Amino acid sequence: MELRTIVLALRQALVEEMDRDSSVILLGEDIAVFGGAYRVTEGLLARYGESRVRDTPISEAGIVGAGVGAAMTGLRPVVEIQFNDFLACAMDQICNQAAKMRFMMGGQVKVPLVIRAPVGATGRAAQHSQSLEAWFMHTPGLKVVFPCTPYDAKGLLASAIRDDNPVMFFEHKLLYGGSSPGGKAKTAVDGLGEAFRAAPEGEYLVPLGVADIKRAGRDVTIVATGLTLHKSLSAADILAREGIEAEVIDPRTLVPLDRETILASVRRTGRLVVASEDQLTCGVASEIAAIVAEEALWYLDAPIRRVSVPDTPIPFAPGLEHAVLPQTQTIVEAVRSTMAGPAGRAPGGGTP
Repeated sequence: MELRTIVLALRQALVEEMDRDSSVILLGEDIAVFGGAYRVTEGLLARYGESRVRDTPISEAGIVGAGVGAAMTGLRPVVEIQFNDFLACAMDQICNQAAKMRFMMGGQVKVPLVIRAPVGATGRAAQHSQSLEAWFMHTPGLKVVFPCTPYDAKGLLASAIRDDNPVMFFEHKLLYGGSSPGGKAKTAVDGLGEAFRAAPEGEYLVPLGVADIKRAGRDVTIVATGLTLHKSLSAADILAREGIEAEVIDPRTLVPLDRETILASVRRTGRLVVASEDQLTCGVASEIAAIVAEEALWYLDAPIRRVSVPDTPIPFAPGLEHAVLPQTQTIVEAVRSTMAGPAGRAPGGGTP
């Protein structure tokens, strides 16, 4: 049976890993009786019992702290935080404890901890709508994972659970395809087409640090994360009707980042647009743009374009939220801009 939503894919990954390894446990607010804020852990309490699927108090510092201690003493905890915004309440436990403990102890202690958290703007205003993955890219010792399809979500979560280092595992709310408190979640899954690849049952791993080219192209490289990946694929369809063939790359993991796949693409296309739903300043797009500027500058035919959220909190008003978020059309316009920029050769070249 194919798993056609990220919710089902994540749940199946947890089932397979918990069946395989009795040291895998789950911790989080409302993950046991309620089944999780987005129903990812639904049914797992009945399957594994309270000793392995534990509801926690409303304290992110306590939840992550318990996860760090459990990981250091032989378990493989998967911690769920209801909104990635609330990770701010556990920054000491994540960035000063989990991220540094193995280094400070000379490798004598492992910290096999996975912290799952939903990201993205869904009409919930400034404190429940952020995408904070770049915060954790900035912390040595953490791995950062961001799947965008059911297939990748299942394989990446299995790899994250088996990793001996702490992994931040981000999931965009509008890609879940499941239900949330109060009824059906807003979803962007319908109509995403073949790029929203289903996950098969049965164990498999998607390795951390390996990007995926979701669409091949010759004229411009688009690197995108989360929901902006699917907006970028829609943009590529529009651009193709104008004779512009965009290559769309999904990094899948931000730490470690598959630099070579990105650089190889830019060296072929000569142009780069990076799209992400986090803030523009010091964000994911900025880091990828800096890497390309340092390592492939002489292959570029035009300035790199970043499509991210301007440096403002996410507004509550739907029209304003839409205005600040990267959209398909803003990605299209960024590509058109870079195609019209200074060029040392025709699109599709590859030799500096």
